[in-house]
Amino acid sequence: MPENDPRSRIALALDVADLDAAARLVDQTKEHVGVFKVGLELYTAVGPAAVELVHAAGARCFLDLKLHDIPATMGRSVARASAMGVAYLTVHALAGSSALEAAEERAGGTRLLAVTVLTSLDGAALDEIGLGSSPAHAASRLATLAMASGVSGFVTSALECSALRESLGEEAFLVTPGIRPSGAAVGDQRRIMTPADAIEAGADLLVIGRPIRDAADPNQAAADIVREVESALSR
Repeated sequence: MPENDPRSRIALALDVADLDAAARLVDQTKEHVGVFKVGLELYTAVGPAAVELVHAAGARCFLDLKLHDIPATMGRSVARASAMGVAYLTVHALAGSSALEAAEERAGGTRLLAVTVLTSLDGAALDEIGLGSSPAHAASRLATLAMASGVSGFVTSALECSALRESLGEEAFLVTPGIRPSGAAVGDQRRIMTPADAIEAGADLLVIGRPIRDAADPNQAAADIVREVESALSR
């Protein structure tokens, strides 16, 4: 799927408990979604079978395991993910430069995505865990660390996306979770944005879960978001 195809800009989160549920969601939405995200819940339940399911549908796999470990373990784990052919793999920038460098050295054809600040964390939550910084400042600092370590992909709230695009340049690949179409429930996400606004802020890939997964018609919900993304890209 071409990079300028709006479907390639949408990653549907397969946040479901088993392979059958994932298969149903992929089958319902693959016409409009170019990337499917396999997270901790599904990967813990079924392992590499989830990646194989996505590839069998002709889509790219975003493996969202948020690796955070010592450098040797990070490097070996990234190598295993790359061998499965995943397009994207998340690692925590908080793992530090040595671990990020070890991960990037073993990434092969997989694009690493450094997680900066989780979208469920606001300033009060960062104070609580001892970072003592605003989300925007923490995201910028961690993204700069990751880029200096060779990682060019970043997961960040759309609210920090514009500032990161300006500071990191066009070579940065920005992935934004917490995307909610107008009128959708916020849930546990605190720093959210609509698909069109995220594209205009400089996002390359939008992670969308509940607004499609929990819709009465997931296929139609995905189609509506594709149209919104396409409109934003044409401006």
